[in-house]
Amino acid sequence: MAKPGKSRERAETWRPWVPPAAAAVPKPVSAWPNHVAHLLARALNRFREWVAAEASAGMLVPWVAVGFGCGILIYFNVDQEPALWATALLFASAALAAVVCRDRPAAFPVAVGAAAIAAGLMIPTVKAALIAHSVLSKPVWNAEVAGYVEIREERERSDRITLRVERSSAERLERVRISVRKGTAPPVGSFVKLKARLSPPLQPLRPGGYDFARDMYFQRIGASGFALGRIRTAQSQQLPTMTLRYAAALDGMREAIDKRMRAVLPGDGGSIASALITGKRDPISPQVNDAMYISGLGHVLSISGYHMAVVAGVVFFAIRALFALMPAFANKHAIKKWAAFVALFVAGLYLLLSGAEVATQRSFIMIGIVLIGVLVDRQTLTYRTITVAAFGVLALAPESVVHPSFQMSFAATLALVAGYQHGLPWMIREGKTQLAARIALWGGREVVSLAVASLLAGTATIPFVAYHFHRVSPYGVVANLAAMPIVSGWVMPWGILGLLAMPLGLDSYCWRLMGHGIDWMTAVALWTTTFPGAVGRVAGFGPGPLLLSTLGLLVLCLLKTPLRLIGVALICCAVALMIRTPKPDLLIAPDGTAIAIRTGDGHLAMINQSNDSFAFREWLAADADPRSARDVALRDGLNCDEAGCIGKLRDGSLVAFVKRAEAFEEDCRRTAVVVSAREIPRDCAAALTIGRKDWRSAGAMALRRVSGQFEIETERLASYDRPWAHRLADRSSRSGSGESVSRQTPDSTPDREDLEPGD
Repeated sequence: MAKPGKSRERAETWRPWVPPAAAAVPKPVSAWPNHVAHLLARALNRFREWVAAEASAGMLVPWVAVGFGCGILIYFNVDQEPALWATALLFASAALAAVVCRDRPAAFPVAVGAAAIAAGLMIPTVKAALIAHSVLSKPVWNAEVAGYVEIREERERSDRITLRVERSSAERLERVRISVRKGTAPPVGSFVKLKARLSPPLQPLRPGGYDFARDMYFQRIGASGFALGRIRTAQSQQLPTMTLRYAAALDGMREAIDKRMRAVLPGDGGSIASALITGKRDPISPQVNDAMYISGLGHVLSISGYHMAVVAGVVFFAIRALFALMPAFANKHAIKKWAAFVALFVAGLYLLLSGAEVATQRSFIMIGIVLIGVLVDRQTLTYRTITVAAFGVLALAPESVVHPSFQMSFAATLALVAGYQHGLPWMIREGKTQLAARIALWGGREVVSLAVASLLAGTATIPFVAYHFHRVSPYGVVANLAAMPIVSGWVMPWGILGLLAMPLGLDSYCWRLMGHGIDWMTAVALWTTTFPGAVGRVAGFGPGPLLLSTLGLLVLCLLKTPLRLIGVALICCAVALMIRTPKPDLLIAPDGTAIAIRTGDGHLAMINQSNDSFAFREWLAADADPRSARDVALRDGLNCDEAGCIGKLRDGSLVAFVKRAEAFEEDCRRTAVVVSAREIPRDCAAALTIGRKDWRSAGAMALRRVSGQFEIETERLASYDRPWAHRLADRSSRSGSGESVSRQTPDSTPDREDLEPGD
């Protein structure tokens, strides 16, 4: 007998049988297109989610500062000085558009970005108008100059002073920078009279090179040179200003501290200690100075964000610990805020004591924002902190955006904040996990944090160090890991105690203990230079790869979704462009007195009609060439006599550098290129001629041989109508004189130290 459940199941599942021919046969359809479409739809939806997350409230604020900086970069790259009224009108229009679009989610960020760019274009235009001053247009060989000493600097071979000019037999100038004999620089605040050879500010020595003239213009310096004869102290009919009196008093204080430190710590130890405390860059032996930069410890020699952070941090924790030992006070007051207030005050004193240079001002602004955040109970290590600091620095000193010190400082800080925001959980949970507790117990978390911080900061600054200084530090992380804990925990604390103990006469012990830490740092730097490949030289490249790598760094650090990986791709593209940058075959100095020819062995052979080797140093560094500017091998591959020199390029073409007029006839007939500081005859048969008129109108030149022809890259000096890009005098002259128009001496030209490579 069949069970009822089974029969019912069979009844429900039974269906009449249909022959295969009568059944509907579906058409074969491939599922692959539908699958691809589904994946694309999911990817598009995910991309929209990421974009929405990146554009959420507060996420776009740092990009406003980026837009502001882009506007300043536009200002420094236009051919003519923008009209002040035009930039103000552009900013007002963009700001009005942002107000009108404030209720439109898509249009409002775009309008704010446009307003930020317009503001960035307007701010340096306003500053250039406020500080407008004249710039020397031609050399003056025996100028009478009288004025107040505002800045005094000690250098390796000479001293250097900056005068606020009261009277001058040359053009009307506001300030001049003059080199004087070693040990003869008068104190700040003195009114002096002297005779000097003055030259216009130095223009870029190669296309794309650093523009020292622009840097000097924003320091209100219109000429540089060196003193002739004795410097006389005199009386001025005008009383010194309060600013000058303050500068004189401050310089006297710094000088007293410097002498006291150097009496206890002679040699390089005293020079480095003085640089850390007073900001005075006393001469350091070439061996130690080179070792500091090769090892990646050169940032210690210029007061920057690191020094300001260490001073403020030491004071903050010392004051907080002192208050914690007083329970009656600690129970009634927020000792953390009191410590932050004292640290802010001490950081301000350190700013004044160190000379308040632009790099130190920027550091103080950033540290001040952090300490103020502690006072108002706000998180301090955020992107908004960097944004506010960037706005503050660029509003006060817009010219710093093209300075390596600004670029390296903010790149390192941005990388550190990004590392903190995206850091490993066991590093930021303060021992809440078992692994973190074990690591913290042995002090490993601090060591790893320091290593990661050194790695992040060092990696972020590589493109800027390579672009401006043509070098990298392969072992920078190792050197910083070995030296910086001693500098932070030993050298700087003893330096601060030495300042406090100085009025009591107990400072000598502090300076000696500080010197032991400096000796350790110096030993680490020298030890690092013995590593294989310690000197990492990088050939010069254009601003394009630098901008691309900067954009990649911003995307990688500021974005939080996987879209930030786009930054990695941008950085890789920038590195590829850096490597593929072709080297020039011919370089010509902006005054036409020096040229470099790439000979058959691939190296540069150089000819100099003056005694200035500064152009040679710049060209060799940009070519990743380890030779010295005084190396006699720089003449290899050249055939020279009193009338000129002839060199052969890699393709066999001849290049002539003519010194005397009688050499034109033969050289124009034999060579493909003729270069001279004279006027070249119109009937010269050479394929390419570059004479007095050409380099005066073009500035520095770089030529590349491509398919039998030369591609010429110039600074286009004649087309620039900028206040710091002086026009050379007698541009239309055809006198044929071989005299140099803007020749500089080694001590009057700027140095790489003027770029302040701080972090």
